[in-house]
Amino acid sequence: MAMTLRLNDDDNAKLREVAQREGRSMHEIAVAALRQYFARQEEFRADQVRRFLAEDAELLELLSR
Repeated sequence: MAMTLRLNDDDNAKLREVAQREGRSMHEIAVAALRQYFARQEEFRADQVRRFLAEDAELLELLSR
């Protein structure tokens, strides 16, 4: 699915500069950044669940009875 990404002038210039420096398209840079963001979010959520399970193990055990 196609979409339009609207950037302010400064962000657009920075994206263009990075793309030129790395020899990649602006699209490639934006997609890579989104994928990194999604991966960090998934890891953050997984860490939160692990922390909850560890910190509240006793309570969860009581509730499961």
